[in-house]
Amino acid sequence: MAQAMKIAIVDDEQDMRQSISQWLALSGYDTETFASAEDALKGVGSDYPGIVVSDIKMPGMDGMQFLKKLKGVDSSLPVIMITGHGDVPMAVEAMRIGAFDFLEKPFNPDRMTELAKKATTARRLTLDNRELRRELSDGGALMKKLIGASPVMERLKEDILDLGQADGHVLIEGETGTGKTLVAHALHAVGARASKKFVLISCAAYEEDALAKRLFGPAEQDDPIPAMEEARGGTLVLEDIEALSTTTQSRLLTAINEQGTPAETRIIAICNLQDEGKTCESVLRSDLFYRLAALRITVPPLRSRGEDILTLFTRLGEQFADEYGCDAPEVSAQEAAQLLQAPWPGNVRQLYNVAERAVLQNRRGSGSIASLLMTEEDEAQPAMTTEGKPLKEFVEAFERMLIDNTMRRHKGSIVNVMDELCLPRRTLNEKMAKYGLQRSDYLG
Repeated sequence: MAQAMKIAIVDDEQDMRQSISQWLALSGYDTETFASAEDALKGVGSDYPGIVVSDIKMPGMDGMQFLKKLKGVDSSLPVIMITGHGDVPMAVEAMRIGAFDFLEKPFNPDRMTELAKKATTARRLTLDNRELRRELSDGGALMKKLIGASPVMERLKEDILDLGQADGHVLIEGETGTGKTLVAHALHAVGARASKKFVLISCAAYEEDALAKRLFGPAEQDDPIPAMEEARGGTLVLEDIEALSTTTQSRLLTAINEQGTPAETRIIAICNLQDEGKTCESVLRSDLFYRLAALRITVPPLRSRGEDILTLFTRLGEQFADEYGCDAPEVSAQEAAQLLQAPWPGNVRQLYNVAERAVLQNRRGSGSIASLLMTEEDEAQPAMTTEGKPLKEFVEAFERMLIDNTMRRHKGSIVNVMDELCLPRRTLNEKMAKYGLQRSDYLG
């Protein structure tokens, strides 16, 4: 579940601090109070998980000076100012400096709650965006998002690390929903250009003329910088590269050729072509294709990743259960087999949807995983692959998932896991070694 946002209340009058704190606490906020701006500055720093409510007139550092200090610490921090009667011009000046809004005493408590809600919503969005930017610039964090230990996923991770260090253009291929855009982010984050600009453009999202202008310019007033220029020195990702018209393909090839070697801007092209009988090579002009496909990565479909499916389902189930404030569903041996056998035409994106719906079903106490895997054509039977798999593969995948889930639930307590699974220590150790499970991964 999302962490409750904090509200720092700064006022030299104790009664005012307490009344505001009590009211906002009743509205579900985590409040903390400060008797002076100087004290508040010690507790409110960059990335503060909330907002500030401050009086304007205070001894020592007043609210206006405090506001300027806060904006120097974190320019996006929402600050609601409280002003006495007749000080509205001062409050207007505070708004000019960067205050989120102001309240004039005596104020309606409901108005305070309304402003707090708007300010905390804005703050949460800012912090979420910052965290996303950090993740997308952290190669290690991105590689951890590529969950799975199947041979095809291990090869994919090795390819990302190898090609990330190279400097040629890259073509990423694979079925829809396999995570090609995540791979593009990871390629950038683990390479020498990680500190440079990362620009992503969906070629299918623009009409031909608009796309050409977005890529190459010219930029008019209020237009964004053309993507080729914006990404200079960094990485330009072109999603749906197959959507480029022949004219735009020609302009892109010219732009690439003009860069020289090594390329000023690295291009990562993502092909989402799903039409039977067509390939990226067949729809792009050959000279452009071979420039973009100097290096190639194919992201594997989910159905080829074996027990990764159960690992992913478990992780996603835990995430959604935490978000919805309920327990994650327990997967039976039969359901594990159904998850492993399903064809997953929507790949990881489809698994996200199934995991979320399974958590919601579990919260209601109804439904089954099998029902979520039914096809539209045959609602009476779960969707299964036609490829048979050995019973041993299903048993081992389920066994690994069961030990993994139990270790997570007991935070690495070997004794508790042994008791729940009725396994002697030696047998548990042998199975953990067999499945690559380490106790240190579960501690805490």
